[in-house]
Amino acid sequence: MVRLKSPEEICKIEFAAKIVAEVLAVVEAYAVEGASANDMERAAEDVINRRGGIPAFKGYNGYPYTLCVSVNEEVIHGFPLKAKVFSEGDIVSVDCGVVKDGFIGDAARSFVVGSYLCEKDRLLMERTEEALCKGIEVAVAGNRLGDIGFAVQSCVESAGFSVIRDYVGHGVGVSLHEDPQVPNYGIQGSGMLLRTGMTLAIEPMVASGHYSLETLEDGWTVVTEDRSRAAHFEHDIAIMEDGPKILSRL
Repeated sequence: MVRLKSPEEICKIEFAAKIVAEVLAVVEAYAVEGASANDMERAAEDVINRRGGIPAFKGYNGYPYTLCVSVNEEVIHGFPLKAKVFSEGDIVSVDCGVVKDGFIGDAARSFVVGSYLCEKDRLLMERTEEALCKGIEVAVAGNRLGDIGFAVQSCVESAGFSVIRDYVGHGVGVSLHEDPQVPNYGIQGSGMLLRTGMTLAIEPMVASGHYSLETLEDGWTVVTEDRSRAAHFEHDIAIMEDGPKILSRL
């Protein structure tokens, strides 16, 4: 069931989401050659603690860390390990969730370490972020859920990339994953009616090759089956009377 949020509840989600945005801004400094995913983890914990938040991912279904840090062919749920040391040209995707006063913020960004190794990597990053913007643009009351997926998919596939099918965006609020599911693919004009008061996490996950996935032996890290590189961008938004409002932006 989709629960519409009041203006006061949207403000509380926004407060949590802005802590996430601060985390992502801080960890970008560690997307450099020789730094590790665990450096990002420790920096994120410091920000969340200082802001009086609680890591939303840590302990969720047994997940053991504050961040998901996924590198290159890792799509999502990568562990932020000390042994995961960044090299020139790596694509590093960071996903973070924060609970503050009972409400949740959830967002993700991808970074390149140093310079891109090839033009395809640059285009992958640009199109994934652009697809997020396209999805947000059509998240307006009166449109349909399929309009979001169609906008994302069209942007991604027109560049020759693939949207991930096995994992999708979602509602966000008092639970990390609320209804409705928000696929990054869809048919224009189809699906649930979008209404004022909906709060959604829209998150294109895009592979430079095929969208087929596999999960590694740790039981969490999801990689592309063909080991093509991936990118991930995510924002929390609220559907307001005058259009979509991005909550997870500083």
